[in-house]
Amino acid sequence: MAELRSRHNGTNSVVKESQATNHNNNKFDKEPTKNGKPEKGDPMIYIIFVSLLFDLLAFTIILPLLPSLLEYYRKNDSSGLYDVLTDRVRWFQQLLGAPERYISVLFGGFLGSMFSFLQFVASPIVGGLSDYYGRKPVLLVCASGIALSYLIWACSSNFALFVLARFVGGISKGNISLCMSVITDVSSVKTRGRGMALVGVAFSLGFIVGPMIGALFAIFSDKSGGSWFVLPSLLAFGLAIGDLLVLACCLRETLPKEKRVKEISSALSYGLQLLNFSAIFRFAAIKNVPKKDIESLRSIGLIYFLYLFLYSGLEFTVTFLMYHKFGYTSMDQAKMFLTTGIIMTLLQGSVVRRLPEAKIKGYAIFSLYLIVPAFVLVGLAEGSRMLYAGMTLFAISTAFAVTCLTTLVSKYGNDDQKGSVLGIFRSLGALARALGPVVGCIGERIFCGIVISF
Repeated sequence: MAELRSRHNGTNSVVKESQATNHNNNKFDKEPTKNGKPEKGDPMIYIIFVSLLFDLLAFTIILPLLPSLLEYYRKNDSSGLYDVLTDRVRWFQQLLGAPERYISVLFGGFLGSMFSFLQFVASPIVGGLSDYYGRKPVLLVCASGIALSYLIWACSSNFALFVLARFVGGISKGNISLCMSVITDVSSVKTRGRGMALVGVAFSLGFIVGPMIGALFAIFSDKSGGSWFVLPSLLAFGLAIGDLLVLACCLRETLPKEKRVKEISSALSYGLQLLNFSAIFRFAAIKNVPKKDIESLRSIGLIYFLYLFLYSGLEFTVTFLMYHKFGYTSMDQAKMFLTTGIIMTLLQGSVVRRLPEAKIKGYAIFSLYLIVPAFVLVGLAEGSRMLYAGMTLFAISTAFAVTCLTTLVSKYGNDDQKGSVLGIFRSLGALARALGPVVGCIGERIFCGIVISF
């Protein structure tokens, strides 16, 4: 489980950071200052952090349960949809020449890709709507849709309802890009990196704690009984309701009316360009900004897409690598992900959020280079030490890359375009996540070859 930035519209004056000469030279970074005093972050940043944490905890609970859920619907689907989709997946499995046991892997990969593809469709549209209506009302709609998806999951007595739940959840997942837009609205050039780092911390914590909760349900649930998944789905629903309440009661609107786009047709114009994928990569919907800024956005967007394409491929296939090649049990795999999650959390909570603005680009480049040895070590690993070394480098790279790239891209676009820019950027990431798992199913060696070639 980021980006470049252009100047504000000219309506906001940028406060010069005072240069205090008595700062300690051995301090890693200088706190952003305003009028000689430390510049404090807007409280809305912490509201977004709590909201994302609730959302990601709910989202990740299902991950360890997916194999058991697919097995349950294989035996108990009254809609017939499971058998229809299995026939399609079996055709793909035979085309690849994969063993029969990989059908469940491919099935899960296609479901994950569907969810991410819906995010790809929703993110730019949601971002454009927020540039017209404001951040808070659109965030509330997204949070309501996510909560509804978990309620449908709790009631999913057949596979068709389960797929509907995933569909509703995927199409509502534009909330992530909106949260980044809120942080961009309320942060200054100097403090934006800290806000984006908190987003990374929320992701890391969510992907540490959520799967652990799901794993406990997977271990202790009586799967011989009917609808054993109701309890974890209701827990996810409760967390989603908590997220909705936090947003409704604590979040203020961060995009004033005078800074919003004036016509909804303009706000949604780039959403229609989803029919042409090249328009997304070209950021064609972002108008009235310098050509140099558009070129920077395109470069960062392409880098972000390629990074997450490779990231999601490894993220999806490494579980099966650990199982088939190293014989890892569920507990062994949990230890691996716990280790990488802790590394990411510590880095994002301490180092990344304190990076000075001038160093963000350098660390982004460093993180991109770091993924090369990470993939090589994982691909060539013959023992746990080398595998852990590769996954550790992978975690370090991820901790810096996504946050730094997001911070960079948030600099670009006028005040009434921030939601659109981040929506398109998030959409590129969702497209990468939609393609990565499917391609990753073909084999880890292909991914290693791709990385080495870069």
